[in-house]
Amino acid sequence: MTDPPGIVVTAAVIRRGELFLVTRRLKDTHLAGYWEFPGGKCEADESCAFCLAREIKEELGCDVRIGDEILTVAHAYPGRPLELHFFECDLVGEPAPLLGQEIRWVAREQLASLQFPPADAELIRKLVEG
Repeated sequence: MTDPPGIVVTAAVIRRGELFLVTRRLKDTHLAGYWEFPGGKCEADESCAFCLAREIKEELGCDVRIGDEILTVAHAYPGRPLELHFFECDLVGEPAPLLGQEIRWVAREQLASLQFPPADAELIRKLVEG
């Protein structure tokens, strides 16, 4: 038996000055209550850039300029292997919590104090170290 194909996920690392935009995963979702960088799962045959732009529009109601890819991480949650792509992004407009999620601008030194999913650990280390 072969492993199921991994889920491809994109996430936007959005910074304004020394603050980073994070959102809190909704109740009744995988890893509910954890903080994360906004984004989501790619649909079949969808590029990472298109996925990220779509997810930011759906979650935060604004457009996004997608910059360089910062990091790609392969992580296997039980029954959920995934490939996570983090991109530097700039928002076009002001974010609004369209799904009812909590959003917060967090200083670099506060990132490590929030509970992020295990797949985000390498990115958090990289951002905190500057």
